[in-house]
Amino acid sequence: MFNNIPLRVNAALAGLGLAYLPEDQVRTHLADGRLVRVLADWCPPFPGYHLYYPSRRQHSPAFDLFIDALRYRGQKKS
Repeated sequence: MFNNIPLRVNAALAGLGLAYLPEDQVRTHLADGRLVRVLADWCPPFPGYHLYYPSRRQHSPAFDLFIDALRYRGQKKS
């Protein structure tokens, strides 16, 4: 059991078992066949992040950076 994504990816690549991972973190490994998707019917596509917060006023600077990072990550590269 690991608490971060890179360790889970490395364990899966080493053949130590199944790993539940975000697709954007393993897309290249799936494409080159180093990892194989299993239980695809149980893993519907996830369109993006959803963030709920009660008010748009008086966010901390750190929270604003977090929102901007998620917004940037969701943009498609052209």
